Amino acid sequence: MSDNNGIAALVLGAGKGTRMKSNLPKVLQPILDRPMLYYILQAIRGAEIKNSAVVTGHKGSDVEEYLALHWKDCITIRQKEQLGTGHAVKISSSWWRNFSHIVILPGDVPLIGQKTLRRLVDTHLRDQNDCTFITFEPFDPAGYGRVIDSEGHVCIVEERDASTLQKQVRHVNSGIYIFRTSALINYIPSLSASNSQNEYYLTDLVSILSIAGKKVIPHHVENAIELSGINDPIQLSEATGLMKERILKVNMLRGVRIMDPASTFIGPDATLDHDVFIEPFVQIWGQSSIGKGSRIGSHSIISDSAIGENVEILSHVIIDQCTVDCNARLGPFAFIREGTEISSNSFVGKFVEIKKSSLGKGSKVPHLSYIGDATIGDETNIGAGTITCNFDGLEKHATRIGNRSFIGSDTIIVAPVTIEDETFTAAGSVITHDVPTGALAVSRSKQRNIEGWTQRKDRSRKRRK
Repeated sequence: MSDNNGIAALVLGAGKGTRMKSNLPKVLQPILDRPMLYYILQAIRGAEIKNSAVVTGHKGSDVEEYLALHWKDCITIRQKEQLGTGHAVKISSSWWRNFSHIVILPGDVPLIGQKTLRRLVDTHLRDQNDCTFITFEPFDPAGYGRVIDSEGHVCIVEERDASTLQKQVRHVNSGIYIFRTSALINYIPSLSASNSQNEYYLTDLVSILSIAGKKVIPHHVENAIELSGINDPIQLSEATGLMKERILKVNMLRGVRIMDPASTFIGPDATLDHDVFIEPFVQIWGQSSIGKGSRIGSHSIISDSAIGENVEILSHVIIDQCTVDCNARLGPFAFIREGTEISSNSFVGKFVEIKKSSLGKGSKVPHLSYIGDATIGDETNIGAGTITCNFDGLEKHATRIGNRSFIGSDTIIVAPVTIEDETFTAAGSVITHDVPTGALAVSRSKQRNIEGWTQRKDRSRKRRK
């Protein structure tokens, strides 16, 4: 693509989105695990447009906060009064006039593809147009501005202002344009608000430029789906389903095996290698990555985590902000929380919760344990019912367990404690002091057997009757 540095993109994201019936700004409505705005900015980036800005308005601080966190290079422009799309573009002129061409998109077209945007820009530059705008023919044109091309004059008529005859036109405007900024800066002052909504319509610029003899060309796109606008929760749900299918298809074409696509959800930033096998009812979100040959069991949820190669995750495992190295095995019913590192060839079994801890190579936490703020060495076995008591009510404390150690079942470890290499703890012990290398730690009261206890209980029960 030529002239890339002279092209910028402006996203119109100031609208309230009344029909969404939500306190969340329209452009932040979620599609899978990302807001609607994310997908538009990704398409802009994929089309090799390096400079972008978003016009904010309704709850603009929320949108600006999201952009500051996740799209630091994106400029924000506040539209204090929502007086229409033409007004939004006009107040942004001090930014876009620095570029040769400006692509303008609504903030509610998350299905727009980067290839479609790239073709729009290429066509516009190749044909040296003053304005090129995407048109399409939806199944139902209701709600869209109609594109009227008569005797070389092109205009867009909003449905609320259209005549009965004009409403029969199926050729509609997508709301996506590219303007030569030298033409835009000269003619945008000509916009007026003399319409039923008393707003400045960007669509009127098409007619203004056409009448002025500027080169205005509709760019028709066959795929109406990717140009669909999102205006209510039903359309949001439909867009989510379409985006879900798109992401799953991309992954399956890369060699990911998905047993039941209908029940599987994968976020747009997740990366899965070939020969990953996904069982039904799996969710994979955020910046997660899964190495080749791994298997993810049913009802498991993985968020912002790195899973290595040949990892087996059984059913009902939740992994959040963690690292799992190759050949590890987890589950079923395990909760691996933020900051945990599971090393290669290790095993985390059923009903185990691990938080901010590291589990060494070949080590095991087979069942019914809580491990928090702990460092566990290699080839160590953690017995059933082990608990690291890491919180004293005010502060968190660390536990360190060395290599090749054996922690007996029902051991309570009261941090801060260090248990050295090749040590043992007796089942049922409460460990409150450090354990040196090679030692056996026993901390439990002496067993006492009370003879005849059952008979005495029986006699006492009969007397009460």
